[in-house]
Amino acid sequence: MNQEKIGKFIAMRRKEKNMTQSELAEKLGVTDKSIGNWENGRNMPDLSLFKPLCDELDITINELLSGEGLNKEQKQEKFEENIINTIDYSTKKITLIRKNLGIVLLILGILISFTAMTMFASESSWGSIYSVIGAIISLIGVSKLTKNYKYSKRLLICSIYFIFFLVSLFVIDYISVISLKQLPRFCTIKTGNEYVYECDNPIYTVYRVNSNTPNEYIIVDTKKEYNLDTIPVVPFNRSKSGIDNIVKYKNKYVGNNSNDGNLIGSLPLSEYGYVFKIDSNNLGLIIDYHITDWYINENYYLEKSIVYNSVSIFSLIDNVEYIKYNFSGKTYEVKRENVENNFPNYEKIVKNGINKDAFNKYLEQKVSDINFIDLCFNKFVS
Repeated sequence: MNQEKIGKFIAMRRKEKNMTQSELAEKLGVTDKSIGNWENGRNMPDLSLFKPLCDELDITINELLSGEGLNKEQKQEKFEENIINTIDYSTKKITLIRKNLGIVLLILGILISFTAMTMFASESSWGSIYSVIGAIISLIGVSKLTKNYKYSKRLLICSIYFIFFLVSLFVIDYISVISLKQLPRFCTIKTGNEYVYECDNPIYTVYRVNSNTPNEYIIVDTKKEYNLDTIPVVPFNRSKSGIDNIVKYKNKYVGNNSNDGNLIGSLPLSEYGYVFKIDSNNLGLIIDYHITDWYINENYYLEKSIVYNSVSIFSLIDNVEYIKYNFSGKTYEVKRENVENNFPNYEKIVKNGINKDAFNKYLEQKVSDINFIDLCFNKFVS
């Protein structure tokens, strides 16, 4: 089917009928641009317009497809050829429509999935639901794009694509969990208690501790070593105040304002705002918190924080001799010698610089024990 020849024939017949492109376009219900594209051979009229166009130009469909006027002998000769060309043209049109629809569905499905991953909160089930819906829509798009393949090859491509898409969603979800410290969208179990919210999937488990409080933190358990009873639960933000984060501030000497400030800013009580100064002569840290001590003492939070902060600072800054915690209501002072002599297993925490396992075992895991905190507080805080 010679589009250029057909276009010139349409233009010639239109002019013979003394019609402008606009007049022909108006009669067929199309735009002037469409007529121009036909006559320039850029594309063909839609199949549904073949008969109306031929009626207006006073030609047969056979002549239109031949791109020329035909006598009786030529009509039969061209008829079969044009039938074959028309079938081929229709097939190509359908294939193009299917391809375009497949591309639209593929892109739409991807957009739905990844938009759902960002629009909905991680704990909302709608994020995972719409992500899977997007995966199915994009799979339909792939199916349409592979319509002409053999069934076995088509099934293989669609299966691989769908698996790859779902794996990509899980990977993106995992990256979000790790980087943004949020719950996973794809999990099979969501349970919890007063302090811990658990989300489980076949690869890892995520625990949200101190849920909906300023000290909420996330633990990603890839080794499946914890459960609701054994997960580390502390009243602080463990991601910020835990030894894995604060160990980078270990220093031999007090006086590095940046290092000391970052360490204090990572520890409990910093969420209320503070300023600090260094007593260079007596090797001390003086921290002024912008809050009254009794105001924050629900569930022994003040005592737990002072014990935790003191052991952390003394074990990480080697030459600090005392720490003074000033609140608008009261001042608490802790000396290194009192911590070294009275905090159980302190020597194991500072063995070989700092022992993370000992820190967690003898400080972190004990900090929720009110009796233990009360005993320590009374022994080395004045």
